[in-house]
Amino acid sequence: MAISSPGIGSNINVDSIVKQLMTLERQPLTALDTKEVSFQAQLSAYGSLKGTLSSFQSSLASLNSLSRFQARTATSSDTGVATATATSIATTGTFALNVSQLAQSQAIVATGQASTTAAIGAGASTTISFQFGTVTGGTLTNGVYTGATFTQDGTQASGSVTITAENNSLVGIKDAINNANLGVNASIVGDGSATPYRLVLQSASSGANRTMKISVAGDAALSSLLAYDPAGTQNLTQTLAAQDAAFTVNGLALTSRTNTVSTALQGVNLTLLKAGTSTVTVGRDTSAIQTSVAAFVKAYNDVDATLDQLASFNATTRQAGPLNGDFTVRSIQAQLRSTLGGSLGGGLALSNLSQLGITFQRDGTLALDTTKLQAALDANSTEDFAGAFAATGKTTDSLVNYLGSTSASTPGRYALNVTTLATQGTLVGSAAANLTITAGSNDSLAVDINGTATSVTIAAGTYTAATLATAVQSAINGSSDLQAVGAAVTVVANAGVLTITSNRYGSASKASVSGNAAVGLFGNAPVATTGVDVAGTINGTAATGNGQVLSGTTGSSIEGVRLEVVGGATGDRGTVTVMRGFATRVDTLLSGLLSSNGLITTRTDGINRSISDLDDRRTALNRRLVDVEARYRAQFTALDTMMSNMLSTSNFLTQQLNALNNSSNR
Repeated sequence: MAISSPGIGSNINVDSIVKQLMTLERQPLTALDTKEVSFQAQLSAYGSLKGTLSSFQSSLASLNSLSRFQARTATSSDTGVATATATSIATTGTFALNVSQLAQSQAIVATGQASTTAAIGAGASTTISFQFGTVTGGTLTNGVYTGATFTQDGTQASGSVTITAENNSLVGIKDAINNANLGVNASIVGDGSATPYRLVLQSASSGANRTMKISVAGDAALSSLLAYDPAGTQNLTQTLAAQDAAFTVNGLALTSRTNTVSTALQGVNLTLLKAGTSTVTVGRDTSAIQTSVAAFVKAYNDVDATLDQLASFNATTRQAGPLNGDFTVRSIQAQLRSTLGGSLGGGLALSNLSQLGITFQRDGTLALDTTKLQAALDANSTEDFAGAFAATGKTTDSLVNYLGSTSASTPGRYALNVTTLATQGTLVGSAAANLTITAGSNDSLAVDINGTATSVTIAAGTYTAATLATAVQSAINGSSDLQAVGAAVTVVANAGVLTITSNRYGSASKASVSGNAAVGLFGNAPVATTGVDVAGTINGTAATGNGQVLSGTTGSSIEGVRLEVVGGATGDRGTVTVMRGFATRVDTLLSGLLSSNGLITTRTDGINRSISDLDDRRTALNRRLVDVEARYRAQFTALDTMMSNMLSTSNFLTQQLNALNNSSNR
């Protein structure tokens, strides 16, 4: 058993001696702790650096977006008459606006009923169908048309609701119409008469082509209440006529189905509020660009200051920054300065920052000359100025749209050659269409458009070839299945033969039909033709076609370049210029630095491994120190015991000698 008490019999202080020896033995632990503190300081410094770089990258977002440079402002001199906003494609200038009439939606009112909940009719299943179109000719007296013509608008979906004994009250009819989302809003008003409750039907959209035609098949009482044909029987009375807005822009007479007008001036949205005159001014929004560029310069200077601080050394105080001497910091700083200090090349109008009023100072920071920046804005096109900062491009052919590029795309000017134009899938009837549609006999059509199948019902009636084409188009486009995937068709009649054309381009574009109406509408052997993708080369390299879009081949200089060919002819189609500006290049650099396998992560992973290694060494050293302390205690305890025994022997011998001396003296 080890003796732990100090100096038993020998007065040696074992605890004190062992503690002093262990203090010396623990000096390597102190060195490890000092190293870990240094490593933790470096990790904290890298965290600060990462945050600063992330903030810098965020500041690039506006300059890396083409829309920032395309921004336009639009103002109206009389905001009571109209307000205006502008998009990036708006043409700058001043435009005179004169509003003479606002658009409105049609409203029609049924005859009064004594109750909103009483049943109307015998409860037989009744179909109420809605069509939308335009009324021309004739006269309108007290809300009733005489001698007018109704022409259905095939671009607007038709639809129907079914009324049975469960919902054949005024409230039931109202709810059924509203729940069906047919583009009609139903409500009930009371006029205070003996039969006060009147059903009001109003088109959900304004415009002259939103006049309703309501067909009722089933219960006679419901037909007497709701059947409405502006060219025939009108059991409801019109209280508001469907009409377009009427106005002039710079003296040119225009109309719009709504009071929100986006087609009068390209890229300008007008909201018409009342009749009157106003002046609309469209200008380039350069103030937003100035603000973004200034934010970019400040953000870079913040990064540069952080890098300097982290790698600093004060010769006077002999104090060093946590990353002093760290190659990673200087490498990041050098890469940023090289990226911003170089030239974009590619023959661009603006290829270096100095042309934009941004220059490097002797201390490595950036300075912005706002006067020179504004001069560059005024002297260069939107596309050229945007190309100095953002990833963008431009084409020389107005029927070729630049859609985008990626970091793999090499900046430059490339020739475009189109060998095949994209086409749409079609289905052409093999015989003239049967112009009479009978409910339950030849009114059902199953269609497959671009791979999406659905079934539709054609309203019963006798048509002309043109009105039948309109009815088929309206029915197909009214399918919720097709609307969900953005599919639609155009149906036209030529010499009585119907043709369906998908709205999509390319090899995925196709159309087919079946059902009891198919043969009557399209004949026994309609011809289906699948669409073709666009094909061509960019810079002499074959590109990949998908619909109307050509994409650069992977691994080539044009990888990631996307162009939309919307028309024109085959052959040489001019050039496309791919630009990757300073903001885009810095953003790419920062993404690499901040990525999971980037320079900063690699460095911090190395530091964490070093800390983990210190922990392992500390654990091993602590285990060794336990053994060392035990050995010291054992050794000094043994020494203490030995010296105690020697002292006891000495005392015994002294006693014996004293006894002998005393015996001899007697």
